[in-house]
Amino acid sequence: MKLHIRHRTVYRYAAPVAYSIQLLRLVPREDGVQHALSWHVDVPGRRCLQTDAFGNRSQLVTVEGTHTELAIEAHGVVDTRDDTGGWIVDDGRLSPLAYLSASTLTQPNDALAQLGEGLFSPDADLIADAQQLMDRVTAAVIYRTGVTGVADTAQDALLRGEGVCQDQAHVALSVCRAAGIPARYVSGYLHDAAAAHSASHAWIDLWDDARKVWLSCDVTHRRLAAGNLCRLAVGRDYLDAAPVRGMRRGGGEEEMSVSVQVSAQQQQ
Repeated sequence: MKLHIRHRTVYRYAAPVAYSIQLLRLVPREDGVQHALSWHVDVPGRRCLQTDAFGNRSQLVTVEGTHTELAIEAHGVVDTRDDTGGWIVDDGRLSPLAYLSASTLTQPNDALAQLGEGLFSPDADLIADAQQLMDRVTAAVIYRTGVTGVADTAQDALLRGEGVCQDQAHVALSVCRAAGIPARYVSGYLHDAAAAHSASHAWIDLWDDARKVWLSCDVTHRRLAAGNLCRLAVGRDYLDAAPVRGMRRGGGEEEMSVSVQVSAQQQQ
């Protein structure tokens, strides 16, 4: 499947900003299930390109001089595979054991551990367990927009009982790590032909130690990941994989607008 993607983020400030810095993870990963046929990131300022410990291709952008608006746009075409069954080969860059440690947004507690009771026994089928995990998480945390923020933790989301894809992914990660299963957060884009609009999305990868591969799971839609998803970055939680994060000097009140367009073209 070819996904045509355009992602635009605009910051507008009430007062002039003297200096701003942005960490962008807006370049699709090359991990065996997708390949960028063309890709561009348009942003003012100076760029420092790097690959982080998780294998994400990032850009550190600094904008100096007075400005009251900052526009960031990523766009291109990504060829995705729809025949992997959710399996992704590990790139060997970082040990899967690194994804066992609890992170700021995924610290488990008793309630999260209890949500995973009975899952992930040594002789279990990981696909079947992953499906049960997704069913449990989406039943415990109902999808609803506008009720959580990017700083909310898995514990917050479970206690509230509702949230968005990021919250459901964090809850699933906490459950996995409490059970001793390495799991990582994935940020990217979703094409859903049945939805009114496409969007940024978050899901998870689970480590299958027997096969030495990852199983990618779209928790929100309770299914294995397929070619309708484009992977941008992975990490322990949202903070490691956020597409856009930044800080600034000055500016006062801030208004941010985000638009994402994803259209799909089936392979001939």
